[in-house]
Amino acid sequence: MKNYGENLFKGSAIYYSKYRPLYPASLVRFLVNRISLDGNGRMLDLGCGTGQLALRFSDWFEQIVGIDTEPEMIDEAKRLSNERRVKNMEWFIGDINSYKGKYENSFRFVTIAKAFHWMNRDEVLEQLYDMVSLGGGVAIIDQYSPNKKVLPWQKKVSEVVKHWYGEERRAGNTTYSHPTISHQAVIENSKFDLEVHQIPTFEQTWTIDSIIGNIYSTSYGSKRFLGDYVHLFEENVREELLALNNTGIFKESIETSVKLAIKSK
Repeated sequence: MKNYGENLFKGSAIYYSKYRPLYPASLVRFLVNRISLDGNGRMLDLGCGTGQLALRFSDWFEQIVGIDTEPEMIDEAKRLSNERRVKNMEWFIGDINSYKGKYENSFRFVTIAKAFHWMNRDEVLEQLYDMVSLGGGVAIIDQYSPNKKVLPWQKKVSEVVKHWYGEERRAGNTTYSHPTISHQAVIENSKFDLEVHQIPTFEQTWTIDSIIGNIYSTSYGSKRFLGDYVHLFEENVREELLALNNTGIFKESIETSVKLAIKSK
């Protein structure tokens, strides 16, 4: 597994909380019903980012812990939870290793949303197995669709991004490599039982500002990679997208998959 360094998402937290698409209510409803959530127990959101998903479950647990390695993400999560007056959240800077052993680590349910690919997946599942109560589990939530048709506006954005950021997808102090072994296979090789579920597709509406903001929220699209060319990059994106659609409004169908790792014994 690559070492991406400590600055993987440095500078992206404010864009992450403002411009990342929200997870659909259908995902929350599915997980509440599947795990039979009733307001009791504790939840862990590992790789929680700015806490958008964890906050959606605040009514369904006595306590929720969010863990992320990026201090700016945790600062933004604290700001959002205070703004929304959610009192049962705890935020921790670090990873599963630095958390485990220091704090109470019995959880009814764990979520890892669009973050599992950054982790040492086998090791993380091994550690979580001891931390999850019987009948509970880990939800690996992803919107990665490698075979999905690329829309004309997405193709154009990708071309502009490659022009300004380079051909290789940068990540922290190196470049990104997508795991060659699927999340599903990793769960199958663990002590957990695997379930695979697909959440109904939802439509996301984008503006040019939100498209640019979403780029800045990513590991590869950090503003710091652009240096003095931020203004020129944004001008280029606007020009190319308005040439495709002068309203500046674009739509995308987003698919959400859930790989459940259930602890049955």
